[in-house]
Amino acid sequence: MVNMDSPHLVAISKIVVIVSLIVLFISYLIVSCPPPSPPTKSLRSVNFHFTRKCNKTCVFCFHTEKTSHIASDDEMKNGLRLLQQAGMVKINFAGGEPFLYPSKLAMLCQFCKEDLSMESVSIISNGTKITENWLRRYGKFVDVLGVSCDSFDEATNLKIGRGTGENVKTLFKIREWCRELGIKFKLNTVVLRWNWEEDMVETIKQLDPFRWKVFQVLPVGGENDATATETELDKRKRSVKDVLITDEQFESFCKRHDHLECFVPESNDLMASSYVIVDEYLRFLDKGSGEEKASASILDVGVDEAFSEVKWDKEAYEKRGAVYDWSKDREANVQTCGMSGANTGLDW
Repeated sequence: MVNMDSPHLVAISKIVVIVSLIVLFISYLIVSCPPPSPPTKSLRSVNFHFTRKCNKTCVFCFHTEKTSHIASDDEMKNGLRLLQQAGMVKINFAGGEPFLYPSKLAMLCQFCKEDLSMESVSIISNGTKITENWLRRYGKFVDVLGVSCDSFDEATNLKIGRGTGENVKTLFKIREWCRELGIKFKLNTVVLRWNWEEDMVETIKQLDPFRWKVFQVLPVGGENDATATETELDKRKRSVKDVLITDEQFESFCKRHDHLECFVPESNDLMASSYVIVDEYLRFLDKGSGEEKASASILDVGVDEAFSEVKWDKEAYEKRGAVYDWSKDREANVQTCGMSGANTGLDW
């Protein structure tokens, strides 16, 4: 006959009860408190427009000078760190014109390379403020330098709002600096009413970019949809209405150039919501659903919450070839006017 009052049995019973309660409590926690969601790995590549200020007046600009705000260095560093923790491995600094703030741009590039160990740091510029001295001093923190060029005809550049008479000459100088320093040289071209019939093949071959992005001019509500009266009253406003082109006109331009390895076309359908854009307030921007929309700042609500407030088209992102060999050339003088598997077809 077992003595149920035995001190040993009583102790064992208490232990069994305690263990059972612990198991029940852990089970409750697992059911009621699921593990946190993984970070937003969609954010591999981010475009940070840290300023809207620009020294040009391009008629089609989709990120106009509506404010002169620039976040503090600490705010930008905190925001970039949050983005990196959410999965960002490539950052593109844009504007406005980022080289209007050369010291700040240098700080951002160095921070992303040295502190965040980013795979790729790139810049997109109109080219007018890029200097050899800046590139020699800070080029080691830059993998890709993109320069906007919509025409090799200076009269066309003047109409667009880019012209100074030195555009093409400047491009070749920048190209040589990049070649010497091992920085990948990229070109961006917006195709619109005034240049869709232009043949740019021979000069593109001479410039030999590793990537030539060709965009169909994009209307963005709240940015470049001003009326003629509004543009007269406020020179910062833009009206793209008179320079829009049809899909057929864009395709005509593309067919004339798509034999070039470096050629990467982007129609309005591909561009609309396929870019991850962060503005000067560290907010995500949605420029593809009619009127431009902005999220809350990632400094206030975090990356995941802010990113959920805007539309982002992952399929279009992948279709436009957004992931490519975006790190610095290991050897100087390497430039191939293209990449393996370049996207030379149009997806409407």
